[in-house]
Amino acid sequence: MVKKLFSLLLGLVLIASLSTIGLAQADTAAKDAKKDDKKEAKAPAEKKARWEGIVVRGNKDKSTLTVRKRGTAQERTVEYDSSTEFAAQEHGSKKTKKIDPSEIKDNDRIIAVGTWDKKGVLHASLISKRLSR
Repeated sequence: MVKKLFSLLLGLVLIASLSTIGLAQADTAAKDAKKDDKKEAKAPAEKKARWEGIVVRGNKDKSTLTVRKRGTAQERTVEYDSSTEFAAQEHGSKKTKKIDPSEIKDNDRIIAVGTWDKKGVLHASLISKRLSR
């Protein structure tokens, strides 16, 4: 009789623990599905990207600048067009002045803000030339 009660108790404990684990996994899966639905519901806004460095070379015909990140050998291409704003600013100053794209030369330090395309090219909405004091 004691053996039957013990085996019955052990069976109930085993069933209760397995059902708790199963319910927890089902709950986690449901939460993950809700998170995925929320991610899909939100329209992916284009994130502003930034690239800062020294101009290695510029191509006025293709409207591109090749910019090397300071302190590394990593280079990226920055494309600009007629809608790109060009500015110049001294380090630590809040005053900016508008400049012409032709004023950006090789070895100038720039900060470009825009969006990356799938090829790794930054389409700049703003290019800021950094002036030294």
